[in-house]
Amino acid sequence: MLVVRRIMPPLAAVLIGAVTVASAAVFGADPPAVPAPVDDASRVSATFSIVAVDPEAGVVGAAVASRYPAVGTVVPYVRAGAGGICTQHNHVPAWGGPVLDALAGGTPPDRVLADLLRDDPARELRQLAIIDMQGRAAVHNPTAAPDRSRYWAALTGRFYCCQGNTLAGRAVVTEMARGYEDTAGSLADRLMAALVAGENAGGDHRGKLAAGIVIAKQGVDGIWLELRVDESADAVHELARKYAALKHDAKSAAAPTTPQPAPPDGPPSDGR
Repeated sequence: MLVVRRIMPPLAAVLIGAVTVASAAVFGADPPAVPAPVDDASRVSATFSIVAVDPEAGVVGAAVASRYPAVGTVVPYVRAGAGGICTQHNHVPAWGGPVLDALAGGTPPDRVLADLLRDDPARELRQLAIIDMQGRAAVHNPTAAPDRSRYWAALTGRFYCCQGNTLAGRAVVTEMARGYEDTAGSLADRLMAALVAGENAGGDHRGKLAAGIVIAKQGVDGIWLELRVDESADAVHELARKYAALKHDAKSAAAPTTPQPAPPDGPPSDGR
């Protein structure tokens, strides 16, 4: 599925239930604070993702994969001239727009993150990564995640941040970082390579179902590129095949033109 512009459906706010609204520095004056139920499985987007910017090109993007269905619609949010956010584990899609507004207004990511979590009773169940167009990043891990959501981790590098929970192990995030840093080409090429590298390292220990990539570019209204696989037995590699076949200016000449195959033998499952 390739679209030019993405609008978050109003139903997304219903799917996550009522959430605690963060401080007025991000969200405006004195909104009602309604705690989110912490055991609502429909909101636990156990997942791995990467968010990154190319300051010189004015491009920002994110890529995500999970066993959570249609994960590309609830985790990554990007805007040219602002930056990006991935909200996962106990995800809060309603934070996407206000966070991008705050970044566009010049609020640094660490301040935005602090504002989000200051009065949030479920903050230790959130995993958040925020980056601005200068490449400054802030991340928060779900320190109170239950056993089924471990392993979790995050790793930041030059102009990117990769993070995940319910992972097969630490190699997922380290391989994502390696895949991003070692890949030549555009930001979209590098994000796609990072996602495949994370999947090939074990990815979500429960299996594969959905994946997505979203890119915004300075001078282009809305979303420049969005590509998703919402339900598949091998979502990341299916997304990679779609990306390989895609004709789009977000890709570089260095991008693969043939599908990236799945590894012949996946990592052992721990049965969870």
